[in-house]
Amino acid sequence: MLESTRPHLEAVVAEAQAEGKVPSLVAGVVRDGSLVWSTGRGTSVRPGGHDRPDHDTQYRIGSITKTLTAALILQLRDEGELDLNDRVGAHVPEGPFADAVLRDLLSHRAGIPAEPRGPWWERSRGGSYDELVKANADASRVLPVAERYHYSNTAFGVLARVVEVRRGQPWMSAVDERLLRPLGMSRTTYAPEAPHAQGYSVDALTGTLTAEPHQDTGAMAPAGQLWSTADDLARWGSLLLGGRPDVLGGSALTAMSTPHSADPDERLAGAYGLGLRLGRTGERLLIGHTGSMPGFLAALFVDPESRVGAIVLANTAYGIELESLPRQLIDTTLAHEPVIADEWEATTSVPEAHAELVGMWHWGNSPFRMTTDGARLSLTPLGGDGGFRFEQTGTDSYRGLSGYQNAEMMRVVRRADGGVSHLDIGTFCYTRLPYDPRVDYPGRADEPAVR
Repeated sequence: MLESTRPHLEAVVAEAQAEGKVPSLVAGVVRDGSLVWSTGRGTSVRPGGHDRPDHDTQYRIGSITKTLTAALILQLRDEGELDLNDRVGAHVPEGPFADAVLRDLLSHRAGIPAEPRGPWWERSRGGSYDELVKANADASRVLPVAERYHYSNTAFGVLARVVEVRRGQPWMSAVDERLLRPLGMSRTTYAPEAPHAQGYSVDALTGTLTAEPHQDTGAMAPAGQLWSTADDLARWGSLLLGGRPDVLGGSALTAMSTPHSADPDERLAGAYGLGLRLGRTGERLLIGHTGSMPGFLAALFVDPESRVGAIVLANTAYGIELESLPRQLIDTTLAHEPVIADEWEATTSVPEAHAELVGMWHWGNSPFRMTTDGARLSLTPLGGDGGFRFEQTGTDSYRGLSGYQNAEMMRVVRRADGGVSHLDIGTFCYTRLPYDPRVDYPGRADEPAVR
């Protein structure tokens, strides 16, 4: 992080802390896998203390916990232990929501209640999963399945039970063994460990502080129990930026960050994947999550394209725009330190299979250009945006990697003499000449086209 950028970030955080009347706040910026900047504001970290917090001060992260619970489910999918289209009952027969589909629970479209029955779970000591089941034995859906987005904390208590059954260990043990330890997140814990902040609620009229409870939420812990630091969330954000094959692979991250539901009340400005919130800042897509527990607010969002992310941790019940502040930090970083494009390097060798495909192609009359970097082919419209990338999967066979043709197959169709006739891309016909008369073009008119 350049020294000249730091004051601009400090100003953003200072204004948020002062205007929001936040007892204490830690913010950080992640870039290319590292925490490159952090700051702490406010001295009301703990009763009687006067020191500012820093990147190693623990705060409760609330629903950011859900992203870890979701990752455990995706790990099980990648190992073949479950399918996201499985019903809960295939793994956990007991409970009122055994017919709910895992994918729907992960994306908040299962229509089940937002909160479990019983006392306010975030402020009450939680019990076992069996007790949760008993309290909700006659609970029913509040909306039809997949009718609309309906955020549910209850869903993540159910998902965690699936993890426990499939792994044969408590949820927190799975979190520690399969996520925290491999990533070096030693300061992310179930209960607070010093140095940590006290959660507060601020009286809006007098500015005085009321301490909030730190409860063990039991079976609901997978929805919001964890404590963490800016350092550790930088490690988690780095995983979301690029994946770690030994922890969570690219396929799982793609599934988590693909929109599955959206709240129409937000006018589609935000969406939800599988355990991840999705939002936009300008033309950039952000993925991450917000979190709140009594006396705490938290947010972590990253921009996979620029590989920049932001973390916000605060010990207050209100006063911070949890999606706006990370966006401001990301925007400020990129405004002063824009992404520098990778240097272009000459292609050293061109596969023979690529060499005969590069050049002009036509989709009907629409012109496209095929190029290669020696590893992959790119088909882009002439004078337009978009296009598709392809990787070779076999002789005359290619798989789409982007855009409309992502995961679709491109087949090279040859003439009797072995030369290339045309390209078949998901049944679409691409020819060297517009409506090439040498090709049996689907739907060709009997009469010649008007010239």
